[in-house]
Amino acid sequence: MATSLPDPPQLTREQVLRALRHLDKEGPRMPLSTVYDLVYRGKRYAPRAVAQLAYRLALGQPAATWPLPAGAPTNQVLEHLDFTITTKRPTLASSPVLDGEVAAQDAMQELYTGSARAATAARAPAAALAPPAVQEPAGTYQTPQPYTQEMALQELFVSERQLAAARAALQRRRNLILQGPPGTGKTFLARRLAWLELGATDAHRIELVQFHPSYSYEDFVQGFRPDAHGTFQLQNGILLNFCQRAAQDPDRPYFLLIDELNRGNVARIFGELLLLLEADKRGPAQAVRLPYAPAGSAPFFVPENVYFIGTMNLADRSLAPLDYALRRRFAYVALAPEFGPPLQQFLATRGVPAATIARLVARLTGLNQVITDDPELGPAYCIGHSYFCQPPLHPTDAPAWLQLILEQEIAPLLEDYWLDQPAKASQQKKKLLG
Repeated sequence: MATSLPDPPQLTREQVLRALRHLDKEGPRMPLSTVYDLVYRGKRYAPRAVAQLAYRLALGQPAATWPLPAGAPTNQVLEHLDFTITTKRPTLASSPVLDGEVAAQDAMQELYTGSARAATAARAPAAALAPPAVQEPAGTYQTPQPYTQEMALQELFVSERQLAAARAALQRRRNLILQGPPGTGKTFLARRLAWLELGATDAHRIELVQFHPSYSYEDFVQGFRPDAHGTFQLQNGILLNFCQRAAQDPDRPYFLLIDELNRGNVARIFGELLLLLEADKRGPAQAVRLPYAPAGSAPFFVPENVYFIGTMNLADRSLAPLDYALRRRFAYVALAPEFGPPLQQFLATRGVPAATIARLVARLTGLNQVITDDPELGPAYCIGHSYFCQPPLHPTDAPAWLQLILEQEIAPLLEDYWLDQPAKASQQKKKLLG
């Protein structure tokens, strides 16, 4: 008597792609199946093992079991999601011709990425080739919570008008830079702007990357990079992976947050993105060929539902200004230190005594005025309010909390500001701490 099969689970293509990315990050891939292969971008995977991992990731249950057997039932689910399943036939090691499409995929992978499987087999013991245990880190899956403008205004030190202007700039240009002195909440605001546009705290549709001097085009877009075994392989960077995710979900916005944008060599990192960033250069019609892309691969484009939010610190003397061609592709919102009613109310609701709040506001407001008036510093070097956004739990600890911040975090900064004017640094420290 034939055994009836369970109804096929409702997987999505994005969930399967996530499983493939997970397997690639794990290093050596699981052994291939003996009959079928899932072929994707020149790499081969065991279809049922991929489906099982996608199923576990989708449910958030590391021990969940894929309910369909290997072979046609699982293959049909994957093929319905536009993945290629090939049939393997055994071949001799000395055979000059391998099997059809699988051979073509192998040739492409070895031509552009090297034979990672051969290198792995040569270097790793047999035990190392065992399937890796699927163990998702705790807390990975968080249900998105609704996020509204009222909620944003309660935790942001900006006015409703300023918040509306920032959202309008993001919608108009799709590319926004938040710039201002250190400690003015640029990264905090960037994430909240994304949440507002999404309407929820949906981490899956937000990616955060931080630029730094050693960051490169190969890290951000695409390039040859070594794997765990010293073999150089062609790998997509954060941008390509993110755009591929967004392209699979065209009806919802996706946000790439770039922290410390001008700390890297921006023109070199962005490459072709210099053209594709513009709001009217989005979509397949504006696609370009990437320099590292294999012959015959699809050209790259930025989907219309991708938004970029960068943060930029203007105070660091080691940072070069942005390339003007890149600069004109962004809208800019300037942030300033906020020691007025929003911060004062925030501290008061958390139990900070009125006398401590008054001392904080008077000292920092006066110091920032001195910094602003200094011809060698200016507004970009003012002290931001984020130093004071985590008051102690007990009100009695607030005076000591403020004094330690002034002594241990603000005063050393003043010594650096007036490094060649020690008398002025000493004077301002005395006024700050007195």
